[in-house]
Amino acid sequence: MLARCLSASIVGLEARPVVVEVDLAPGLPGLQLVGLPDTAIQESRERVRAALRNSGFRGPLVRVVVNLAPADLRKEGPAFDLPIALGLLVSSGQLDAPLLKDLWCAGELGLDGSLRPCRGILAVARLAAAAGARALVVPVANAAEASLVPDLKLLAATSLREVVQTLRGTQPWPCLDVANAITATADDSFDTRDGVIGQTVAQQALALAAAGGHHLLMVGPPGCGKTLLARQLPRLLPPLSQGEALEITQLHSIAGSLPQPASLVQRRPFRSPHHSCSPAALLGGGANPRPGELSLAHGGVLFLDELAEFPRSLLDQLRQPIEEGCLWLSRAKVKCAFPCQVTLVAATNPCPCGWFGEPGGQCRCRETERQRYWNRLSGPMLDRLDLQLRLHRLPPEQLRRSVETPTPEQEPTPLLCPERIQQARLRMVRRNPSGCLNSALSAAALGRSGSLSAPALERWERIVEHRQLSARSGLRLLRVARTLADLDDREHVLNTDLSEALCFRSFDTPPTDGVNTQED
Repeated sequence: MLARCLSASIVGLEARPVVVEVDLAPGLPGLQLVGLPDTAIQESRERVRAALRNSGFRGPLVRVVVNLAPADLRKEGPAFDLPIALGLLVSSGQLDAPLLKDLWCAGELGLDGSLRPCRGILAVARLAAAAGARALVVPVANAAEASLVPDLKLLAATSLREVVQTLRGTQPWPCLDVANAITATADDSFDTRDGVIGQTVAQQALALAAAGGHHLLMVGPPGCGKTLLARQLPRLLPPLSQGEALEITQLHSIAGSLPQPASLVQRRPFRSPHHSCSPAALLGGGANPRPGELSLAHGGVLFLDELAEFPRSLLDQLRQPIEEGCLWLSRAKVKCAFPCQVTLVAATNPCPCGWFGEPGGQCRCRETERQRYWNRLSGPMLDRLDLQLRLHRLPPEQLRRSVETPTPEQEPTPLLCPERIQQARLRMVRRNPSGCLNSALSAAALGRSGSLSAPALERWERIVEHRQLSARSGLRLLRVARTLADLDDREHVLNTDLSEALCFRSFDTPPTDGVNTQED
């Protein structure tokens, strides 16, 4: 007897429908899986046999063929355990075939018949809802995640036996009380004392990055607050919209990085991969591509600490995705896109020992060592970093202010006021084409809606010629100037905005002895 059950396979960011066909035929007992299954699916033969036996059902004593259609789509993961088991029960006459009509299911089986969570359930639930599924069967641990899709009937079960009894009607269909739970978060309130007291230029750079979506590079000695500053940035970004939260949750679900029980992600991501990570870990990859750290930071901040320690070839692979906001991964049989609209924040030391440019002559590096260290960063990569600033070691009196109870005149700082940043973003959304941020404005859009004054354009032309800036760097300078005007609630970009924006182009040339670094 032939039985069919509906499920799905994850390909890139989306789920693709898969029909699980089970056929029993005379012959020696055995179970054969076809349809490009991976090793985890091949091993489901033993899991399904044990789960059926330990749940009180008869195991197959004939030849069984399980086909995962379409046959040319590679499938992976243990989520097909449950549909294979239900197909075996129907084909062996232990469950009525009409009960599986328009029923979608996914879940891993334990040897005792228990249902265990699997990744990508949100993508499966969205596909099932779009296909008009009668219901979706998932493990209880995935129920909150699947419930994020509206108008989809769910059956969340703890075991294979519970699924069968519910389908037969011997026990009521469970009423799920899984409101769209919000992941537990720490206090996200912004504290100006967390490493930003006295860092005036750094505060303005954080405000620009948060308001306009500009990429940021911080160069400074060890312990000057680069990491603390970077960790403040997600707190300055606006809350996630419902659509953004669903997209980010789906990305993390596919990567298998959602906490259990899974729920809707409500915080802006902050990802900080180590400099020893592989290209697949940073960008994503695999035979069936999965998102990497770059895509997991979508909608939030990707922080690359010790930037010069990353392999140069790996950093150069970031250039196109961070500019386009989308990463394309191509394989022999599949091509998929992962969103990666991130704010890139990078931090590095100015030299191997970290103390070049600091008062006191503490640097122990030779000029050739500094040049070799800085040459690990390619010019095109630096070209894509809108904001480049030099940080210096904080004096003791400013460090003391960061641990003292603040006085009324010390708080709040006007530069890092979240309300000021949100108002600047609102002005961009209302003015810019398609509601994009200033960092994404094209040259034509800057000319149409940038409100650039004639004196400012003349000054910009002289700056580009004098500094020998590339076309990309020149446009990024204008975008930063436009964001400065938005933060100050001004319609037109003035000469002063361009002058201030130029202060954040500290490393168009390497920080060597001949370069005059900028003080805070």
